[in-house]
Amino acid sequence: MDDFEQAKDKILMGVERKSLLISEEEKKTTAYHEAGHALIAKLIPGLDPVHKVTIIPRGRALGITASLPDDDKHTHSKTYLEGELSMFLGGRIAEKLIFDEFTTGASNDLERATALARKMVCEWGMSEKMGPITYGQKEQEIFLGREISQHRDYSEQIAHEIDLEVNRIINEAERKTKDLLTTNIDKLHALSNALLEHELLDGEQIDMILRGEKIDTAAFTSPSNGNEKNGKDTTESTKKEEKDSQEPENDAKD
Repeated sequence: MDDFEQAKDKILMGVERKSLLISEEEKKTTAYHEAGHALIAKLIPGLDPVHKVTIIPRGRALGITASLPDDDKHTHSKTYLEGELSMFLGGRIAEKLIFDEFTTGASNDLERATALARKMVCEWGMSEKMGPITYGQKEQEIFLGREISQHRDYSEQIAHEIDLEVNRIINEAERKTKDLLTTNIDKLHALSNALLEHELLDGEQIDMILRGEKIDTAAFTSPSNGNEKNGKDTTESTKKEEKDSQEPENDAKD
């Protein structure tokens, strides 16, 4: 089973970057970032269960928090989407709480959160202020692989109000996330320390840590996959959701 897990990760996220050298400081930042995502996913009811969290770099990602739904979902409630926003922001807020600093590691998280909040306002009618209206007509280009473009069919004033609503939704999610992490700061420390020690945790191990129990080995470890903590070829690691360590620009959970 461990081999299947390794093969899946290799296909979806790329090979482990064992040659990547990462400082202890950046590794610690990554551990708290990923712990923030995982903890928020555990604290907010109704979110998809956390399957694994790791600070082993793969592809462009320096760390990953992966959730898997219990069953197929075809629609999502507003409450669920608001929880997702909080989960996306969990890593960034954890960094700020612990280090009093933001990093570029949250770039993909912010990108996903902004896109989701904008869809809530413009496509799904989830803003009471903007009402049950779709803003922006989608047009499919017949050629060039049927690329989808969006035509703005509203005024500058409406565009400004949309931006304000997107900003409000994300700021509310940020406040909720900060309150949850501040209240559960001891659990954030425990998860981060476990990640620094083992580098890879599964959902069951995360539950054990949150109950105050100690774990002895990393998740998904077997002699065949080379991920045992004792005597393993330890991978220096750092950061989630496509934290591109070489681009200090815009910051956009993973």
